[in-house]
Amino acid sequence: MKTKYSRSEGFTLVEIMIVVAIIGLLAAIAIPNFVKARSYSQQNACVANLKEVDGAKVTWAMEQKKNNTDTPADTDLFGMSAYIKDKPACPGGGSYTLTPVDAKTLCSLSSSGHSLP
Repeated sequence: MKTKYSRSEGFTLVEIMIVVAIIGLLAAIAIPNFVKARSYSQQNACVANLKEVDGAKVTWAMEQKKNNTDTPADTDLFGMSAYIKDKPACPGGGSYTLTPVDAKTLCSLSSSGHSLP
């Protein structure tokens, strides 16, 4: 009489270890790229906010007949009846400093690339 050998269904430990190693390798490659992409997108959003504030400053100066050396206050540019509804915030955690109309608005993170070209 012959005995029948039945192989149970499932994965071996070696197969599972190979899959885990591949997933770990992919994560080691992908995570630094995600961090760089996040930093780059925060920088781009900050530059877009700075451009928006500079545009509001120029419009304020033209409508109010101000000189290029005048500096607007927050209440001149931001508010329900002003040029920008809410004061934008730097996505990287910095803060914006209003400057005279002929100067570019500054971000406290300008050393990290958060500045207008």
